[in-house]
Amino acid sequence: MSPLLKIDRLKFAYDSKPLIKDINFSISNLEFVGLIGPNGSGKSTLLKLMGGILKCDQGQIDFKGNPINSIHKKELAQSLTWIPQDHPMVFPFTVQEIVMMGRHPYLTPLSFEADDDLQIVQEAMERTQTLQFSERYFNEISGGEKQRVMLASAIAQKPEIMLLDEPTSALDLKYQIQILNILKCLNEQNKITIVMALHDLNLASRYCQRLILLQDGDIVSDGAPNDVLQKEIIEKVYGVEVELQNHNGGILVHPVKEL
Repeated sequence: MSPLLKIDRLKFAYDSKPLIKDINFSISNLEFVGLIGPNGSGKSTLLKLMGGILKCDQGQIDFKGNPINSIHKKELAQSLTWIPQDHPMVFPFTVQEIVMMGRHPYLTPLSFEADDDLQIVQEAMERTQTLQFSERYFNEISGGEKQRVMLASAIAQKPEIMLLDEPTSALDLKYQIQILNILKCLNEQNKITIVMALHDLNLASRYCQRLILLQDGDIVSDGAPNDVLQKEIIEKVYGVEVELQNHNGGILVHPVKEL
C-alpha cells in the first residue's frame, strides 16, 4: 500500500537560511506521529510544507500519490487539515461559527449549510466538549477552550489526516491531557492519521506511535519512541544531560543539567 503522505528530498530556505535540508520520510494511513526537536529545528516549517501552506524549494510532497501543490485547495481541504499553534481572530465569530468553517470545503459560494452540516458540527462540538459555549464569542474563551474549538472545526472538516503545530502549547496539564486524549480517540476510533509537533518529550512518548526527531532541519532519528528517545541521542540534540525511566511502556525523560 502506498503511503498517505510522502516527502522526497525536501528542501526549504527562508532569506537564504536553510530551514529544511534534503529530508525523506513517509506517513502511512492511521499513524500517530510526533515531530520533536529543539526550538528552531524545523518542526513548524515542515508541518506547513506538508500541509501545502508553504511551497518547497526543492523536492516533492505527495498526498495519496499526487503532488500536493497540484491538488486543488478545496479538494485538499476535504482530506487534510492543518491546525496552527496560534489562533488570532479579528472578527467576532461565535464558537459555532468557527466550527462551521470546517464545512466550507464542502460548500459552494452560493450554497448554505444543510441539515447534515449542522449535525456534523454539533457532533464535533459534543466530541470536544465545546457545545456548552457554542454561542460565546471565540475571543472571549480560554486558551484550552480555543484549542478544543479548533479541533472541533477540524473534526467537522472530516479529514483523513490532521497536522497540528504544538496543540498543547501554553496549556496547563489538564488541558494538555484533554487535547491529546481527543486526538488519540480520533486516531483510533475515527481512523484519522495524526502528525503533530510537540515540545514535551514525555507526552510525545506516551501518545505517539512514532517519533521523528529533528535538528537544524535534518532528521536525526525516526522510529518508535523507545528507539528515538535514547540517552545519547537526546543529550546530543538538546545539549542537556538526561536520565531516562521506563514507565507504563513509555519513556520518561528527566533533564539533569546543561552540558
